[in-house]
Amino acid sequence: MALEYGSELTCSMGVKDMTASIAWYERVMRCELLYRADEIGWCELRTPMAGVNIGLSEVESVVQGGGATNVFEVADIVQAKAHLDAEGVRQDGDIQHIPGLVKLLTFFDPDGNAFMFSQSEMAS
Repeated sequence: MALEYGSELTCSMGVKDMTASIAWYERVMRCELLYRADEIGWCELRTPMAGVNIGLSEVESVVQGGGATNVFEVADIVQAKAHLDAEGVRQDGDIQHIPGLVKLLTFFDPDGNAFMFSQSEMAS
């Protein structure tokens, strides 16, 4: 029997304050709350990217380091950086540029979970 994937991906991460985190993801990442299950400390938000959701698990302390970094492709990374700057989002330096390949920008949510924006320079 072959492995068959569905049409969705949920990127899960821990947060200390569910209410504040939902507001941040709605404002900064332009997500939309799908549901919130306080009895299990979990919610899911739809991202602007089709089939990709963010799952938040409320925890007492968020472990830093290790794990995956979720990378979202954007149409204009300079514009995306300006949006993060306007929102006061902590970033790990400036836009990294690998000519002919990609531009990358690392940033963090309020709990220190790492994300990246990417803008491809590869010909399709």
